[in-house]
Amino acid sequence: MSTSTHDASPETTSSANETTRPSAFVTTHWSVVVSAREKDSPSNREAFETLCRTYWYPLYAFVRRQGRSPHDAQDLTQEFFARLLEKDYLQAADPKRGKFRSFLLTAFKHFLAKEHDRANAEKRGGGRHILPLDFQAGEHRYHLEPADQATADTIYERRWALTLLEQALTQLRMEFTGAGKQQLFEKLKGTLTGDGSAEPYAQIAIELAMSEQAVKVAVHRLRQRYKELLRAEIAQTVATTEEIDDELRDLFSAVRSQKSQNRK
Repeated sequence: MSTSTHDASPETTSSANETTRPSAFVTTHWSVVVSAREKDSPSNREAFETLCRTYWYPLYAFVRRQGRSPHDAQDLTQEFFARLLEKDYLQAADPKRGKFRSFLLTAFKHFLAKEHDRANAEKRGGGRHILPLDFQAGEHRYHLEPADQATADTIYERRWALTLLEQALTQLRMEFTGAGKQQLFEKLKGTLTGDGSAEPYAQIAIELAMSEQAVKVAVHRLRQRYKELLRAEIAQTVATTEEIDDELRDLFSAVRSQKSQNRK
């Protein structure tokens, strides 16, 4: 999904949004990582699955860019997350040592180095599937990657960024659908994604029987909520508010890099 770095970065001041906000945004710094590594925590499994949903495809794309076959990449990605869960590797994650996504990529590189000579997929994965990861869809996504000379590390950064944007957009869609305003979301989402699908405000107003000013207000609220949901996604794997802003800058830098490469 192409995401506009301009439209996806609305003003940081937030106004009440009675349409899409079922609860207030609560900063939960590092919470997902903490829950995922505490096996006695009641939210352990859910937290681990959250990390998997965010990072499995960036890691899969990383190993595919290194020249591994689809089957090999699928097996290695599954096994890596199985090791994280079973061997308590997440205990080494520390916000004082850097970003979680950097920790995870470094751990994955170490894992791949150790697995280099273990060519038998059954030995590596043992047929285990700890999560229903959609590798078929992942491989399709990988073939849509631009045919550039980007390094595996760069691909990882880009996929991390776009995955977070997509997750925030999915959450936003669910909120609008739950409020019975899916049509409004579908008409306005082009103002976020920058994919050329956005209609002029005047046209949207006619189609939805709204005033043009009401459409502008709705777009403003949509962007504000999108930004809040994106910050909430990031907050789960950082330790401070300042780091959220740092991650946002890195995220949009990665997206701009992708857009620049796509235009070549």
